Amino acid sequence: MSKLGKILVAMSGGIDSTVAALLLHEQGYEVIGVTMKTWDYQSSGTKNGKETGCCSLDSLQDARSVAVKLGFHHFILDIREEFGQSVIDNFVEEYLAGRTPNPCVMCNTHIKWNALLKRANALDCEFIATGHYARIKKLNQRYYISKAKDLNKDQSYVLWGLSQDSLARSMYPLAEFEKPEVRKMAYERGYESLSKKGESYEICFVPDNDYRSFLKAKDQDLEARVNQGLFLDQAGQVIGKHEGYPFYTIGQRKGLGQAFGKPMFVTDIDSINNTVTLGEIHDLERKSLWIQKPNWMKYETVIHKDELVTKVRYKDPGHVSSLSVDGDLLRVDFPYSVRGVAPGQSSVVYEADDIVCGGIIVKSEKLNPV
Repeated sequence: MSKLGKILVAMSGGIDSTVAALLLHEQGYEVIGVTMKTWDYQSSGTKNGKETGCCSLDSLQDARSVAVKLGFHHFILDIREEFGQSVIDNFVEEYLAGRTPNPCVMCNTHIKWNALLKRANALDCEFIATGHYARIKKLNQRYYISKAKDLNKDQSYVLWGLSQDSLARSMYPLAEFEKPEVRKMAYERGYESLSKKGESYEICFVPDNDYRSFLKAKDQDLEARVNQGLFLDQAGQVIGKHEGYPFYTIGQRKGLGQAFGKPMFVTDIDSINNTVTLGEIHDLERKSLWIQKPNWMKYETVIHKDELVTKVRYKDPGHVSSLSVDGDLLRVDFPYSVRGVAPGQSSVVYEADDIVCGGIIVKSEKLNPV
């Protein structure tokens, strides 16, 4: 047995998780690879006729071949039932509630880490590792996520929901590397085809990126129930008809199905009345938002500092903000307006590169309410 002990590495078959496993193997850990089967292509409702993503047969075989070549054990972990109940069902429910879900956050928070830790315990592994680009730090006995060296690849935003127990046993071997370095390491170790593998930004269970078709496949009566809803302007006046509120997202401009004489954006979605409110780009501006059940990382509770920055989307650069408690919710206020705030998405608060807390957006307040 290795002096460094056993470590369970989540391997999707992609370059990042593969290089993470390679590095840990070279450092002297006894690596055990595990690939998680989270969904079935046949039940996804996709239309492109091609199975892609981290759960494809090719990906599973790629992960296993690395393990065989390096001589460590590899397992396939079937978590389709848990994934379907907690991630896919939530994905559908959120759209039907007029919100925009973030399934990667849900999966990391409620499924992947729990499944990995359970299997790690069974295999007597002290740590688990993934190919995420993020750092784990510790301050005053608290673990927290911090941004990776490669800010272009940083994935801290989708890890805000991890518990202290999960963070205490997690490792991110790619934290101090940039993506070109990772590709070079794969190439130098004889994985030339893997080093040239492209990036995937799709939702794993919607590999054709057509979430509308996915929703229709999951709820076959949906289209009939929501068809012919109403577009409203900022004053609440009817300005057209739409295909159904679940098929639109906050900030959407293209795909509205009709012209309005000027660029119009989705600003509000009402699932009860099947209405979608449109406005000009300035109508997307918000001055405050509220998140529920925040997960505190660097600190245990609300802090009052001048340089907190909040991201409201994965690729959002972040906005100066302040925090306060508002009943059961955490309120985030911005001194300058912020666009693209969508209920259902994650709001993650940073102090420099460190995550203070994160949570799901439940509502926001307009800059200039009508």
